[in-house]
Amino acid sequence: MSTTLTPKPKLSLDNPELRQWKAELSNSSATATPGLFSAAFLQETIAMTRRLFIQLQRRPSTLVAGVIQPVMWLILFGALFQNVPQGLFGESQNYGQFLGAGIIVFTAFGGALNAGLPVMFDREFGFLNRFLVAPLASRYSIVAASAVFIAAMSMVQTAAIIGLSAVLGAGLPDPMGLGLVVLIVLTLVLGVTALSLGLSFALPGHIELIAVIFVTNLPLLFSSTALVPLSFMPQWLRVVASLNPLTYAIEPIRYIYLHPDSWGLTSVVMAAPWGDVKMGDALAILLGFCLISLALIQPLLRRRIA
Repeated sequence: MSTTLTPKPKLSLDNPELRQWKAELSNSSATATPGLFSAAFLQETIAMTRRLFIQLQRRPSTLVAGVIQPVMWLILFGALFQNVPQGLFGESQNYGQFLGAGIIVFTAFGGALNAGLPVMFDREFGFLNRFLVAPLASRYSIVAASAVFIAAMSMVQTAAIIGLSAVLGAGLPDPMGLGLVVLIVLTLVLGVTALSLGLSFALPGHIELIAVIFVTNLPLLFSSTALVPLSFMPQWLRVVASLNPLTYAIEPIRYIYLHPDSWGLTSVVMAAPWGDVKMGDALAILLGFCLISLALIQPLLRRRIA
């Protein structure tokens, strides 16, 4: 006995008739759609990630600018403070060595904060609606593809900054140190990407999303230890910087650079206003930030793409 479906309604992200139509279509299907973590989900994620890389191939200036900007920061800021007395920035031999960790983290943070823009443009151009009505194994592949793409971009930028820092005399961590740097960057990128993707579904358009990015970028940079140590800051700003998740990514990387042979999870990486912060503490806080970010966007994603 055949089931008669209602006419297909107008494509719209918030159209309740569309949701009802999709439910009827799903109920009338003879075969179950594969779910999350299935081979079909992996295939969809790869295909959507490939789509983003094709867009990058057509507009390579995005990647070029993403690499050149932090390199310019590293060169110009390093030159600006190259004559400061040694020891003024803690144990760093020069300001370039001190600045390297901040540039790595802030560059990754900036790229992850922009992760929601492609999704927002897909929303505005109607392309996202085509994904939402397609028989996907899981619509979370849309989000997963964006996260994989941003993580890959961040790794390219991080490699460029680490390479230039080594050339400028900042040194190079050992293989385990490099692995931990990559892990820290990926954890931060995942958390910030989740928040950016959540904003891309919550805000009405790309103008609002760009406004949030501009308003968020510089305050988080200057309220972290990317440019100066905590000891340089007034007391109120020390408290703010000690609450900034970027600080808990910057300080472990900086410590790895300064102590390439003696770092460990019990190493004290920062003297916060309320006490010493160890390497393991900083990593736990950063992981907690990532998990909280993922948890915060779950209800929104379920309403928008489930």
